Amino acid sequence: MNMYAAPNPEIPGCPRGLEYLTQVDQLLVKQKVELVEALIGFESNNKYEVRNAMGQNVFYAVEENDCLSRQCCGPLRPFTIHILDNFGQEVITITRPLKCMSCFFPCCLQELEVQAPPGNTVGFVKQQWHPLSPKFLVANEHNEPVLKIHGPFCGWSCLPDVDFEILTMDEVSKIGKISKQWTGLLREAFTDSDNFGIQFPMDLDVRMKAVMIGACFLIDFMFFESTN
Repeated sequence: MNMYAAPNPEIPGCPRGLEYLTQVDQLLVKQKVELVEALIGFESNNKYEVRNAMGQNVFYAVEENDCLSRQCCGPLRPFTIHILDNFGQEVITITRPLKCMSCFFPCCLQELEVQAPPGNTVGFVKQQWHPLSPKFLVANEHNEPVLKIHGPFCGWSCLPDVDFEILTMDEVSKIGKISKQWTGLLREAFTDSDNFGIQFPMDLDVRMKAVMIGACFLIDFMFFESTN
């Protein structure tokens, strides 16, 4: 089987590099295990593979950060994640500023910006204050609310998979989810390497599909990134 998805021709009105997203309704985000991090707990830049339902690589994502931020700020660190296509061209840039994180203070809320291609903002993910449950607002390039994301109590679940539901603005309809998937006892215990599944409607605006990838990374850092 070809491990790389074939490139797609340009589509009018679709940001360059996102053409493939028009024909998928789910993605697998697989974090690569870092041997040094697993053995000695030294935090390194995260790297991810983004795959389609057939296991073919669609994108490759790498975190850009400095050693001081990684070691001192841990999962709170600011980051820029560069998402590249199979030809090494950057198609999405995700930026998270440095902010404190607390469930009890509404002034300490997380957010990130998604650009596709780099320099062209397509949306934002903003944490909404709630004392117990993770809640996020997904906005378009004009900062207008489009969707909501709701997670389980304190970001945890008694089930192997942890689901963050993607909802319409009226919270009546669930249109997809971002799921943290169980990776096995040893991997969960000794690394912070995670697998996520993203499901969304096939006809969802391709820009919002890119923003959902950004939301997946924000959820990973906020609830599942740790130095073991």
